[in-house]
Amino acid sequence: GYDVRKLCYPSWLMNCLAEVGINSNVLPKVVSPGEVIGKITSSASKQFGIHANAVVVGGTTDSNAAFVAAAAASGSFPTYGTAVTSLGSTLAIKMLSRSYVENSTFGVYSHRFPTLGKRSGDKENVGEEAWLVGGASNVGCAILRQEQFSNDELVALSENMDVTTPSPFFYYPLTKRGERFPIADGSKEPILAPRPESRAEYLKGIFQGISLVERMGFQVLGELGCDPLFPDVVWTCGGGAKNNAWIQMRERLLEEGVGSIANVKVMKAENAEASYGAAVLAASSFV
Repeated sequence: GYDVRKLCYPSWLMNCLAEVGINSNVLPKVVSPGEVIGKITSSASKQFGIHANAVVVGGTTDSNAAFVAAAAASGSFPTYGTAVTSLGSTLAIKMLSRSYVENSTFGVYSHRFPTLGKRSGDKENVGEEAWLVGGASNVGCAILRQEQFSNDELVALSENMDVTTPSPFFYYPLTKRGERFPIADGSKEPILAPRPESRAEYLKGIFQGISLVERMGFQVLGELGCDPLFPDVVWTCGGGAKNNAWIQMRERLLEEGVGSIANVKVMKAENAEASYGAAVLAASSFV
């Protein structure tokens, strides 16, 4: 496919086309996300009922658009060090980095990303290369259903949970054998023992276990070359974003893990819809 680092098609592909006598013009032109391509054609305008002066811009993947939505819903554009954690059935993290990071062992990948704006006083963001670096673990909220926590029970047990102190239980809450990130181990077994009599303490231990996997994930991204090394803002989407106690716990654990590198703020994303992110991406082309 297209080489997103060199911004060209790879030589092996061009050579293959040349060997069989196919002109490289058959390959589509590739543009950056949010880059203006041109005005809509009159035929498409009439067919789909779109305004004749509408402009077409380059798109992105649904997960990248969701990242933009989550980070931009607060009214600010994502900048370096902005991260989004998805707490769905599994845990996935993405962080905006100055540097390209890729590691097939851990399933870490990078998408080229437009720099959409800057924080007040940050003069380094505009015009720089930006990469959305991500990885996905097999732990996540699916374990809560496996352990038969109902929605009502999750609300009740979380209400009085002391998230300022650590749990004595250090779980690795997989639903089954095998992990991909931040530990690449196909034989890794779930760790859900010892199990306390208190369901509240058990839930706190599971929350802590998933939170520590998240922290380890960001640490691995930093070790592999992310710049900055650790996020300063983590927006949260997915079912786990509804739990305020868990958000507070994650913020404390991320702060403890980062030390003096940065201050970390963890917040619920008000919007994580890919359609909203695509609209923000398009609008950024005209700012």
